Amino acid sequence: MDGALSVQPCSQCKEVSILFQEYSGQHLCGRHLSSSIRKRVAKEIRLQFNLPKDARHSDGSPFRIFVAISGGKDSAVLLSMLVDIIGRRRDIEIISGCIDEGIDGYRSPSLELARELAESLNIRFETLSYEDIGYDRMDNVVKKMPIIGENNPDAKGMMPCSYCGVFRRQGINALAKKVNADIMALGHNLDDMAQSIIMNLQKGNIERSVRLAPHTDDPIEGLAPRVVPLRWIPEQEIHAHAIHECLPIHHGDCPHAPGAMRQLSRGIIADMETITPGSRHGLLHSLDQIRKMHKEINPIKSEIKNCEECGEITSRQICQACTMKRWLEEN
Repeated sequence: MDGALSVQPCSQCKEVSILFQEYSGQHLCGRHLSSSIRKRVAKEIRLQFNLPKDARHSDGSPFRIFVAISGGKDSAVLLSMLVDIIGRRRDIEIISGCIDEGIDGYRSPSLELARELAESLNIRFETLSYEDIGYDRMDNVVKKMPIIGENNPDAKGMMPCSYCGVFRRQGINALAKKVNADIMALGHNLDDMAQSIIMNLQKGNIERSVRLAPHTDDPIEGLAPRVVPLRWIPEQEIHAHAIHECLPIHHGDCPHAPGAMRQLSRGIIADMETITPGSRHGLLHSLDQIRKMHKEINPIKSEIKNCEECGEITSRQICQACTMKRWLEEN
């Protein structure tokens, strides 16, 4: 019919394509998209994990990889890819886990999908709630935020994601410790990385960008290094792959997310990519070069402190999690 959209064939075979890679100019079918993602993830595993041929510990126990999953597309693809690529190795144990932030109508269905995914892959699954680690449910935190902002100048203007990001990070660290993980894998994709870089540049905070994962080349004692095997995979490709593979994923958005700075950065990155395909890759390549130069200029590690209240690693006397916890208790 006149005016009908034509479906392009895959650039590598005759199958119908499900995605167009603007930055490469290729149309990809589901099979070749999956193959493309797998190759890039396998490369990052080699670069980030530093796994010897036999990764067992001296006592014979396996090398443990904790995978933080949420029920969303990114962590679902991450876990399924890790299981596919290295899951059959007897010297490695993959363990998954999900943090329950306490968000009604959002976390419960996504947590069950995370559990379903782990069970389908025959992977151990653990959960931990904010209450388990001494914090309040996020729904309650959001209710208290206006009065906290009035009583604490440092909290004025903070969005829910500021609190949740800090508490969630503590929760993931706690889960990694609980399972005695050697490394923890996070599902940050290329868009996430580019957004973080832009947000830090806007604040003039190069140091924070330099500290972005992966951390295996510069581990901190007492903390499982974070790895990000999906860091070169665009969000759109992850979503298309998850749907093509029929992975159990939750499609809802967090009700507390609107207005967060990351949402604004998401729009900026999307506009940049539309104008100049490959912008996200360029930002991440730039960060890698900055990280390399920063390490050469600052060969001595900055001093790591432990929070005087909870003992967690921090750059200040009292960590941000304990500061926020005190705000909540006072209000």
